Amino acid sequence: MAGAPGPGSHQAPLLVACALGIEQVALRSGRRPAGPVRVLRTGMGPRAAEAAVAAALAPGGAPEAAVIASGFCAGLAPGMHPGDLVVAEEARDADGATPCTGTGLLVAALARAVPGATVHTGPLTGSDHVVRGPERAALRATGAIAVDMESAATLRTALCHGPRPVAAVRVVVDAPEHELVRIGTVRGGISAFRVLRAVLPAFYEWHRSLMLPRR
Repeated sequence: MAGAPGPGSHQAPLLVACALGIEQVALRSGRRPAGPVRVLRTGMGPRAAEAAVAAALAPGGAPEAAVIASGFCAGLAPGMHPGDLVVAEEARDADGATPCTGTGLLVAALARAVPGATVHTGPLTGSDHVVRGPERAALRATGAIAVDMESAATLRTALCHGPRPVAAVRVVVDAPEHELVRIGTVRGGISAFRVLRAVLPAFYEWHRSLMLPRR
């Protein structure tokens, strides 16, 4: 967890929300930017994400923070591989869709931070359970390119606490041709972990480039 902005800084903090301990470890163990960035573990599922993000953005926390939902996801599109990046254009669930801020900026920043990684852009859909088999095809038919459990709830909750930049960046840990039973047990999980370790500087570059003023 980073400290407050330095003297003369006009940036609000950046809150990076992830669900799992292994995701938090990956995000924290890579190269750390110098700016005010906090990596928050929310717990698994949309309700846990809502509660944790609401608490983090409450008065006494970081009410002005920009928010990025991150961690692992399941790819839905044929040809996706573990370690591919997904930058959401919007995060969807049963409660609606939340447009993301500065998708192009994030794609460019990730290309610099993780050279050689494949980056996919498109809708990211939400689920309240782990998606496998035929259910992937049904979600793909909606136009979504990937699915996770927390991004839509994270971004919606963030905007309920005031206007701010929001985004979702996920790393594919399994895909239609590469289903995993458990993260970290096979090569695909290790590839995804390594990519997630490298993304934090790109998030900070996105945050800095938006020049978010204090309100």
